[in-house]
Amino acid sequence: QVQLVESGGGLVQPGGSLRLSCAASGSILSIYSMGWYRQTPGKQREFFASITSGGTTNYADSVKGRFTISRDNAKNTVYLQMNSLKPEDTAVYYCNADQILYRESDIVKSQYVAWGQGTQVTVSS
Repeated sequence: QVQLVESGGGLVQPGGSLRLSCAASGSILSIYSMGWYRQTPGKQREFFASITSGGTTNYADSVKGRFTISRDNAKNTVYLQMNSLKPEDTAVYYCNADQILYRESDIVKSQYVAWGQGTQVTVSS
């Protein structure tokens, strides 16, 4: 199966910036959509950004104008540039990939969804 590995989380002051990366591993043929979700204790995981293989982006209102999602299809990697960070952005951030086609032992397989392990982002002075 395809796995996602995130990197780039950490502690940042309010108003600061962070960049997250998420790379998909395996013999990947295509991934339709990649995106980011976040979760705080006691709350459901919430969507806030996605990008299709064609470059179409979608953002939640809470991050529009502050976060930018981008993607390198050749590297099967999605990035998240976060600017003007606020304390309420503090959460565990999860990478997501939908509709994956990959090759395993010369057989083409599909995987509906994959998730990263999560990376902590803390915005605090």
